[in-house]
Amino acid sequence: MNIGISFLATLLYLTSVLGAPPSTTQSWVTVPSESKDVLDVEGPPQSEAEKKVPKISSMNVETNVTNRFATTVVTSKVKNFDEKPQEATFSVVLPETAYISGFVMEIDGKKYKAYVQEKEEAKKTYDNAVASGISAGHVALNARDSNRFTVSVNIEPESKATFYLTYEELLKRQNGQYDIVINLHPGQVVKDMEVKVNINETRPLSFVMAPSLRSGNEISKNDEKLDPKAEIDHINNSTARVTFKPDIERQKELAKNLGTKEGDGLAGQFVVQYDVERDPEGGEILVSDGYFVHFFAPNDLKPLPKHVIFVLDTSGSMFGSRISQLKQAMKSILDQLKSEDSFNIVEFNSVIKVWNIPKVEVQYQEGETYYWSENSTPRPNRTGQTLPGSYEVSEQNIKQAKSVVDKLQSTGGTNIHSALQIALKLLNENKQTDDRQPIIMFLTDGDPTEGETNTETIITDVTKENVKAVPIFSLSFGQGADRSFLEKLSLKNQAFARHIYEAADATLQLESFYKYISSPLLNKVNFKYTSETVSKLTKTEFPIFFDGAELVVAGRYPIPTQPQQIDPGFAPRPEHIMDVGFVPYVNCFAGPVSKEFKPKFENPIGSLEKHWAYLTLQQILDERDVADNKTELTKKALDLALKYSFVTPVSSLVVVKPNDTKTETNLEDASTDGASYSQFAHPLHSVPSFAYRPSSGFVPGAPQYALSSNSYVGAGGFGAAGFPGAGISASVVTTPAPHFISESDSIPQATTEMTVDDLKKKLPWLANIFNAANNTIKLTPGEFILDSATPILDVPACPNTPTNATGTCVLLKECPQVHDLLTDLTTYTKYFCALNEFAGVCCPVKEEDLSKIANIQV
Repeated sequence: MNIGISFLATLLYLTSVLGAPPSTTQSWVTVPSESKDVLDVEGPPQSEAEKKVPKISSMNVETNVTNRFATTVVTSKVKNFDEKPQEATFSVVLPETAYISGFVMEIDGKKYKAYVQEKEEAKKTYDNAVASGISAGHVALNARDSNRFTVSVNIEPESKATFYLTYEELLKRQNGQYDIVINLHPGQVVKDMEVKVNINETRPLSFVMAPSLRSGNEISKNDEKLDPKAEIDHINNSTARVTFKPDIERQKELAKNLGTKEGDGLAGQFVVQYDVERDPEGGEILVSDGYFVHFFAPNDLKPLPKHVIFVLDTSGSMFGSRISQLKQAMKSILDQLKSEDSFNIVEFNSVIKVWNIPKVEVQYQEGETYYWSENSTPRPNRTGQTLPGSYEVSEQNIKQAKSVVDKLQSTGGTNIHSALQIALKLLNENKQTDDRQPIIMFLTDGDPTEGETNTETIITDVTKENVKAVPIFSLSFGQGADRSFLEKLSLKNQAFARHIYEAADATLQLESFYKYISSPLLNKVNFKYTSETVSKLTKTEFPIFFDGAELVVAGRYPIPTQPQQIDPGFAPRPEHIMDVGFVPYVNCFAGPVSKEFKPKFENPIGSLEKHWAYLTLQQILDERDVADNKTELTKKALDLALKYSFVTPVSSLVVVKPNDTKTETNLEDASTDGASYSQFAHPLHSVPSFAYRPSSGFVPGAPQYALSSNSYVGAGGFGAAGFPGAGISASVVTTPAPHFISESDSIPQATTEMTVDDLKKKLPWLANIFNAANNTIKLTPGEFILDSATPILDVPACPNTPTNATGTCVLLKECPQVHDLLTDLTTYTKYFCALNEFAGVCCPVKEEDLSKIANIQV
């Protein structure tokens, strides 16, 4: 069968693949070949075997952080030195909480932009492609707390391809810091490897650091041998730049210290950690152009005393390493309880047992242990049982509690329903008059198999009986647990769920989770805004605020009809731009004491619209997960996803590739057995080129649509390092193949590369508003970066250009055709548009390009 292989016109249906909150990136290019030989990074490959492997000439990752919002661009350049077309697969692991917002392939100097489409529409396109017998393949691997993006392209002999992927997320503060974790695993030594992290905040930075590289498989400590020796430049007190640029020898050295082959190149996680100075009163609120974001993280507060109920699964499936790791973690956690805390231990399998801590015996039990059925063994008397009260934290009680932990044994089934009911009963019937914050920490490794086994009924009953709105934090242990059920259970009960990976660091994962929830500072936190004009608020009520965390609320307000005139020489102070018609404040409790916090207004850097869109979309998807009727919430989520080009569980990414040459291909069956592969498999490895065939459907039970699979696996790599840990195991996932179409769309590009200095000479009025320290200009909507070292992939349409034509929003330097028309700042502000944190201009587009733009814009 003859089909176009090289430069195929392809419509690829792509979605995020859920592997298992904070930031990771992994990038490599992979191709089916017959050699694992390492390339000579200094020049083109010489041997016949080497020619089969495309060479990665450059891999760059740049993250720009403004107002805690991170935009990451992953750029990978590859060349095919072979005499035949070769298929290369670009694959990136990104944070579970991030949304892909742009993808561009550059082939032979032309750029082809992806666009976002409703998932069902993309699936129809996919199904049509399968029916027509046209196909392609992809690699999909599992990763901790992360999603994977994968796309394949055929590269002509002696040709080059460049991939640009953009994803965005609001950074989550944990343990007193923001973590940006970037995974690097090119599978070969790369001559030009560079990671840049640019941080621009409204408040002074309290610290910026780049700790040791991590392997990505397990939680690890600092190691001098893995010091990245990153360059940290403090531009000013609120701006910093971190650069990691290992040369060839350094990559080999780090690879060796990370436990991989030197020739396979660097395989690890580069981490940047930072925090900002805190306002002790009420945090800060950023306001710009009809959007506001309220950050709340007060410090210098005393932790609230808490009552923790540990609900621990000891069913038969916990046998072996799981029960051992649970015991080890529990002993460590018990040592972390504070003297003002109290606690209980509830053990469950087929039977639910509430332990009397001082006596190291079961005081209350529901269900009968199977061995009491023996005639020779008298049944215990269960009449008149009473639930114990909570136990104070004392040296003796902690010692006895460790003895209880030692007695835990794995046996029987899993009665989740009764276990949680009894835990809530313990709280509801507690006669002790204290002001401790109640918390349930619930761990299980399996599905409910005893008592009530319908998960929807369990969620309904538990939520109904949780009259005190006690947060139930769920931990799913290992692959057997029903993670979607536990996530829904916790979302319905004022908390969240986390997965504990069955690995050598499982104990550390459990301890790390407890550390996060161990210090509640405030409860019943309620954000209020004294105006009816404030609209479209994200979540404003939170049951608990934990030490080292941060609460974030976003919303909208009406823009004044008479915009403020801009004085070119005026640098606006916060009080000049905060007359927005509402007063924000936060009501909450520190135990029994009521508190009120009032935030300070700050001048934002760049636009805040994506902050609002991100938070709103995330919360709609959370509501959708727990809703019985998902139709309306799905529509709301889809509308936002399409408007902001976010790839989500309800939307998919469509990639357009050109159509030129054709070649003959033999299709063979693809592997669909779901086998696992080594975490350290080489990304550039050997199978016959183009030997694949599409599968017929989606993976049953997958939380999101997966990518299609070749008859090969690209590599093991590294997942998100965020909480509670990171790592990856490779496996094949199959879905329908992509559809081939004939369409080519290129992004308007500037004809010449213009520097900031060139721009200032061309537009002299820029000097009055330009801040050389952080490369920004100050405008009424906020402060915006003037230039970007990497391409801006999201180029939205805009209605008004200086030539009165339809246009697209591009960087100011990328539209030289309007520079002569921008005679002063006032004129520029009429055509100004924001590209997230970057300053743009509405740039006219040629008439013949308008139809193409309509096809690629969402």
